Amino acid sequence: MKLGDKVKFAFAKKEMEGIVQKFFAKSVYIKADFPKDKGKIVKRKIKDIKE
Repeated sequence: MKLGDKVKFAFAKKEMEGIVQKFFAKSVYIKADFPKDKGKIVKRKIKDIKE
């Protein structure tokens, strides 16, 4: 996983897709487009991310 990669993550029993913005040892910040909030940044643990 690198900066700019597209990844999938779980959100409200759905799978959302976003782009990696920041990458740390155990967590990652993902920029995703939600229906009412475009460009929202969410934090997830690396173990919860699907590439």
